[in-house]
Order: sequence, then structure tokens, then C-alpha cells
Amino acid sequence: MSFFPKISFHREVEEYLTKVFRNNELITALGAKEAESKYQSLLSHLSHPPAFTTVRVNTHLSSVKHVKKMLFEEIQKQFKGICVPVLEHPELRDILVIPAIGPRQDLKKHESEVIVGAQCGYAVLRGAHVYVPGIISTSKFMKAGDLVSVYSDIEGKCKRGAKEFEGVKVFLGNGISELSRSEIFSSHGPMNGMGIRMIEPVYLSPSFDNVLPSHLFLQNLPSVVVSHVLNPQPGERILDMCAAPGGKTTHLATLMRDQGEVIAMDKIANKVKKIKQNAELLQLNCIKAFCYDGTKALSVEKREDEQEGPPFLPESFDRILLDAPCSGMGQRPTMSYSSTLKEVMSYQPLQRKLFTVAVKLLKPGGVLVYSTCTITLSENEEQVTWALETFPCLQLQRQEPHIGGEGMRGAGLALDQLKLLQRFDPSAATVQGMDIKALQDSQEDYLISLANKDCIGFFIAKFIKLNGK
Repeated sequence: MSFFPKISFHREVEEYLTKVFRNNELITALGAKEAESKYQSLLSHLSHPPAFTTVRVNTHLSSVKHVKKMLFEEIQKQFKGICVPVLEHPELRDILVIPAIGPRQDLKKHESEVIVGAQCGYAVLRGAHVYVPGIISTSKFMKAGDLVSVYSDIEGKCKRGAKEFEGVKVFLGNGISELSRSEIFSSHGPMNGMGIRMIEPVYLSPSFDNVLPSHLFLQNLPSVVVSHVLNPQPGERILDMCAAPGGKTTHLATLMRDQGEVIAMDKIANKVKKIKQNAELLQLNCIKAFCYDGTKALSVEKREDEQEGPPFLPESFDRILLDAPCSGMGQRPTMSYSSTLKEVMSYQPLQRKLFTVAVKLLKPGGVLVYSTCTITLSENEEQVTWALETFPCLQLQRQEPHIGGEGMRGAGLALDQLKLLQRFDPSAATVQGMDIKALQDSQEDYLISLANKDCIGFFIAKFIKLNGK
């Protein structure tokens, strides 16, 4: 049974998705009943956090075994002796997997309430504390040290500074206020720092605030798979076209043993700054980050200034990762999706512009990996169909490791082509939460198999460029 309501969409987006997940190809293959069941399961799982937290170990600085030991000790401290395992993944050798306990349904709610924004709320469900900028409303007389119940305003209707809120709100757990109401809503504007320290979250997941920051990178499991699929080699020149905040960029550099060159681009300056900060924190020197629009990264003529940044000449890169801007419908948890259908449909043409540039920048024999964190056909399988028709030089490649499911029917791809794709589908998850007893009774390999399925929605396609045309 679902703990949270199913994700809600604008009506036009909901109608669009209903058609996508009831397309003729899919219904012919699965039957109407099975297709509908999978779709409803997907909607339900999207509003819940994944049942596992995954962290990538910075193997450039330390071994997985050493970091696992330090992380286990840290989680023991945070959970006050509750024994939660830290698992090594047998196929993704550089990540650690931590089960989340919850949803916990026996928590007592307190009279004093704190309302946080949806994004802050989603972070809390995945282990974060509440920071001041995320707080929208508190009870009238809240003081520092008060026990409070924290709720998420999933529809964004609570007014900042309100003393009570009767709109749609979702219970996230209990915490202790670090500040008074007057300090939080002072005339000097929002403070920084922790506002509520969560002590009884609905989902018990470790907090990674300042936990082994040079050794760990909090990253969803499919996002780690992408870099392994690209398989960069020491000494190669790699392009990460839409790189912020740098999780995949730093992973690529680590897989290359910091030998070669990883060019990271993003068109927003603050995001590029974050890439550079992450590279510095993880002590990776082969990353060069540039503030640049990927759709304009191709230069038609050789420049004389010998500048190392974009735009680049054709056939400049051995491998390219295009983790494209997308509608983000695979992100979890999301209880209310605010984008309009026009916004959802705007991503396909942008992705095609970026993809076209990527093909031209790739050397013959080079590898291009395309990925998104969304669930639509138009941004995933339809893009593969378009790419194969538009660029005869491209050929789909087998992915290693292949942990997700095959591609989704509905874009006219053959079954052998769908098997080369990798779609992480939250509807494939078999559980929606875990308690302590279930965790203690479970074998490691069973937990890993759950973690492979119960993650965000994600899509990966891998191509090789056969010639320079």
C-alpha cells in the first residue's frame, strides 16, 4: 500500500503520459491490463523515495573497503546503534548501497508544525536535515529547542512566514528546531544553516552533510552506471556536454585514473563553478570546466588563439557523454510535477540539437552515450530511432554493465535494439519501503537486486561512430 498519494500532474501532462504508457506496441506486447498495472505502479513509486541510498567512493583517494568501514561507523553514530548494512555492489565496484528504513507509520505528530518547500521536503525524505532557506512557515510561538513536526507543501501554496497552513501537506517526520520563528523570518532575509535537525524522519536514511566529503559523492545508481557504460580510458579526451553539478564528470576522471582530459561544459556560470569545486574537493586534475552552450560547441574553422576551451573542431573527442537536459520525470520522490505539457515537449528539439553537435565532435570509432532522467518515449527511445535514421554512421552498442531493463516499446525499435538500451523503471520495484525486521532477514544479494530496480527513472543509449561522415 502507498504511504504517499500518487504523483500529480497538470491534466494535459497526465493525458499525454497516459497515451505514452498505453501505446499500441506496448499493449500488443503486454496486454492492456499489464500495461495499465505497470503505469499505475510507476505513478505510485515516483512519489516515494528510492528504498536505497547510493554513494560513489572516490577511488582516486581511497579504497572502497576503507571508506565502507568509515561510513558504517558514521551511520552507527547517526542511527544510535540501529544496525543498517553498508553493501558493496558486485557489478559497480565503486559504489556503496545503504537501505533506507521506512516509511515509519508509528511516529507521533507534535502540535508545533514547520512547513517546508517541496524540494526541501524531497531532500528530507532522502536523509537531509532542514536548512533555513527551505522553511516556508512555522507555528506562531516556535522557539529554539522545540520538538516540531515537519510537513512538505507539495503544491507550493503556502505563503512565506504564515503562522498556520491548511493546504495539502505531507508529513515528513519530527525534528528539533535549532532557531526560533523570529530568527528564521528575520527582516535581514533568510539565514543559512540548519533550521530543523531531523530526529524521527519518516524514512530513516543517513545524512551526508559534511560526511567524508573528499571520499564520497552522493549519486543515484543509474547515474553511476552511465560513466561505466561510457568506459573512458586513461589518456583519452572526453567531453561531458551538460556536466553540472559534476557527479558524472568527476566519475569519468576517476575511471581514467586522472590521466587524460575531461572537458566539462554547462551554460550556467554558477553550475560550472560547482563542477570546479567538486573536482578540487575530490582532488582530480584532468577536468577542465567551461561555461558554454553545448549547442554552439562545434567550430567550423580552426582558431588561431589556441584556446583550449569551446568551440571545438569536428572529431575532437574519443568519447562523449550527453546527459541531456530533460523533463526530469524520473526523479524520486516527486509528489507534484509542475511543468506544463509545452515545457515537457520543449526538450526533444533541444536534445536533438545537442546530439547533432555531439556526433560531429566525436572521432570515428568513438563512443557516444546519451542519457536522461525521465520516463517519456519522446526523450528516450524516440530519440534513438531518430538518431539511427539521421546518422547512418551511428550503431547501437551493447552496454556493460547492463543493470536496468530493456528499452520501452512504442518508438518502432526492433526487439534486439530495445535489448541494447537500458531503462531504469521504478515500476519494476517490488517493495515500497522496508522495516528493520525485513532488513535483518534479507540476504545481501536480494538487497542488491532490489536496489537495482528501486531507483530513479533513467535511460541510457550507447552508440559507436563507424566513420567520419
